[in-house]
Amino acid sequence: MATADSATDGAARLETLRAGAATAAQAWELFDTLPAVAVDEITTGRWRGAEVGTGHPWDGMLVETGWYGKQFDNADSVQPLLFRAPDGEIFPVDPRRVPLFLAGKVSVTALSPVRRSLGVLRPMLRTATPKARLRNLEFRGKSSAAMIYDHLPIIDVFRRVDADTLLGVMDMRGLDEPYFFVLYRDR
Repeated sequence: MATADSATDGAARLETLRAGAATAAQAWELFDTLPAVAVDEITTGRWRGAEVGTGHPWDGMLVETGWYGKQFDNADSVQPLLFRAPDGEIFPVDPRRVPLFLAGKVSVTALSPVRRSLGVLRPMLRTATPKARLRNLEFRGKSSAAMIYDHLPIIDVFRRVDADTLLGVMDMRGLDEPYFFVLYRDR
């Protein structure tokens, strides 16, 4: 468990990264210094997501399309993608129904219609069953909680910033650069 001083330092360093144009090296530096978080330490419930812009080709893509965050119900019941529809409803999306292959190939501004269309697309995207699970995983020298997608070659690895904040990095087969994001405990 992180001390209050280290958690305050980690939170301040994270907000500095998020406020400016960070590099992947700077994000890795913070990630590697943060303490591990075990699966049983992650509070269940909904977590609001935010990006750490590092110049990654995916920067802005998820947020522009209405990404809200993730839902952890227990270690075997995780919704890796929550989206917010124009009417405000937050709903789980099956990651297999998201055209990830377009990320980095179309401009972020071209995705605005997707967000506006989420109300209509919701029945096609929504899932009622969990699409990921949490496991402790060795990554970059520490065993920490990781979210493993059921049907895609993606693992999101987490480190603790403080009791209500996690720094995550997406490890995806074929992705040359890291994609960093933050999760803030919502409820």
